[in-house]
Amino acid sequence: MKRIIVNGTFDILHSGHLALLTYAKSLGDHLVVAIDSDQRVKELKGVSRPVNTQAERQELLSNLRSVDEVRIFDSDPELVDIVAECAIMVKGSDYRDRPIVGSEVCPSIIFFERIDGFSTTEKIQSISHR
Repeated sequence: MKRIIVNGTFDILHSGHLALLTYAKSLGDHLVVAIDSDQRVKELKGVSRPVNTQAERQELLSNLRSVDEVRIFDSDPELVDIVAECAIMVKGSDYRDRPIVGSEVCPSIIFFERIDGFSTTEKIQSISHR
């Protein structure tokens, strides 16, 4: 069984996320989505995030056709352990020239071209400026 991994916050699901997850699933048999814990999101994105709790995000993602498993991680070492179980990691194209946690244990990293106009941060900013 070929396991694929995608990781991120997945705070407010949007069409860009769905395209990424559908693409990632097409690469293998079992798609693992690793999501940042609530505490980690606060550290990375600020105290006003996440909008949706890790339990809510996990439930939403678990109910998508393309997703086989959702794991919550709290630290880089925890993410590395999850990545080590997978054959392919799919990352957004914005990570091409950035360090990728877990790249040292994953046999293959494939970049997904991000779709312009689909960003959770931009969506939150748009809603708060209305």
